[in-house]
Amino acid sequence: MRRPAAVHFPSRITVPAELARFHDTFDGEAGRAWIAALPDLAHAFLDRWGLRQDGPPAHGMVALVLPVRRVDGSPAALKLQPVTDESVGEPAALRAWDGDGAVVLLDHDTATGTMLLERLDPRRSLLSVPDDITAVRTLAELLARLVRAPAPDGLRPLGDVAAAMLDEAPGALPALADADERALGRSCAAAVREVAGEPGKQLLHWDLHYENVLAPLPGSGREPWLAIDPKPLVGDPGFELLPALHDRWEDVTATGDVTGAVLRRFDVMTEVLALDRARAARWTLGRVLQNALWDIEDAPQGEGVTLAPEQVAIARALSAHRLEVTPRRRA
Repeated sequence: MRRPAAVHFPSRITVPAELARFHDTFDGEAGRAWIAALPDLAHAFLDRWGLRQDGPPAHGMVALVLPVRRVDGSPAALKLQPVTDESVGEPAALRAWDGDGAVVLLDHDTATGTMLLERLDPRRSLLSVPDDITAVRTLAELLARLVRAPAPDGLRPLGDVAAAMLDEAPGALPALADADERALGRSCAAAVREVAGEPGKQLLHWDLHYENVLAPLPGSGREPWLAIDPKPLVGDPGFELLPALHDRWEDVTATGDVTGAVLRRFDVMTEVLALDRARAARWTLGRVLQNALWDIEDAPQGEGVTLAPEQVAIARALSAHRLEVTPRRRA
């Protein structure tokens, strides 16, 4: 196969300041080194894959995304991010989905984690859907399709994630400043302990919130909504629900009944996904625990940690409805 001719590109790509700050704050020297090398890395892959820039860069918390055109003129997106425990499985998950409910992976470099992706419309996410419950149902229907794909070998198992959380929790939760939140954290850990022995074996996206569900480009012929940016695990789909429960939180508070609104979202998702409510509630409390442990880890040493109010509200809403977990039937 003939190598595409090198194309012209700007002499320097500007790294967004917010992206640089994130890597500086959370990755230290390694993060600063990756950011310093990022423009050269981007240019190398523009050249290697015969791409030309087609607009200003975008970014999330971790990755830089360049809109590009391929040699044949078709639009695509060049995604550059460090290879981490969270990102290393992304190409395998995208290949497993093969465009069915998710963005298409066009090319991938294993060593650097760089990906060439189908270009979607970043201006249209599920945040743009006016009705809250319609957005929740749409996300749940998409998730139900994603978890049906066979999980590739080598992805992180939820069982390992749960075991690590349960090991860490007793020493970490005392850092929570509020006694009620410390008790809530212990309750979340107890909930995880009840289901940790049956962690599941389905392919999980693990970060399916509204901004990670985008519309395709107009005229592409693709389905209305597609998932992006997975951080895949293998486990129980109940571990997927929390992002959709706390996103668009203003819609929840606007009802005047936070507990009722949380449970309404939870019921829609568990119904669409055909999940056992009690088991899903426990895995959702596990996500609250995971977020709490991350907040504690990231807090300056010696400072008490306070949980995000929406996390507390969700945990209390689900903890108030502690149903008995039904054991899974053995195949």
